[in-house]
Amino acid sequence: MKTRLFLSFLFLAAMSIAVVAQTDADREAVKRAALDYAESYYEGNGEKMEGALSPDLAKRIVNNNPRGRSSLGQMSAMTLVQVIRTGSGKSTPKAEQQKDVAILDMLVNSATVKLEMRDWIDYMHIAKMNGKWVIVNVLWENKPKKDEKKN
Repeated sequence: MKTRLFLSFLFLAAMSIAVVAQTDADREAVKRAALDYAESYYEGNGEKMEGALSPDLAKRIVNNNPRGRSSLGQMSAMTLVQVIRTGSGKSTPKAEQQKDVAILDMLVNSATVKLEMRDWIDYMHIAKMNGKWVIVNVLWENKPKKDEKKN
């Protein structure tokens, strides 16, 4: 009986070590997906961006018109890749290329990430699909100007 209990304990301990190791690798892969997204913008590298995205990506922003009415602006994965290929981010000086990644929450196959860039913040949902972590949703907003108040 004691032997069976001891073996059960060893098995559970070994399993928890394997889960932690996998989680560390997954955390790095989630971070890498977000960094590939950011770096591809600054590099103008559409191929790198495409590799970080699910083909079903939905990238959205809340737009407010002068009357205060809100609407969603949307971008698909392929539209985003095409925008990146224009190279607009390449004009950002290296010293100003902010790409701060914070993993806010993570489960086995999904993660919520905050990516802070120089001019905006992206909130991402990143999913493990077919063994690879890819960005499936982005909700983003421009950073307020220094003279604008946060609500």
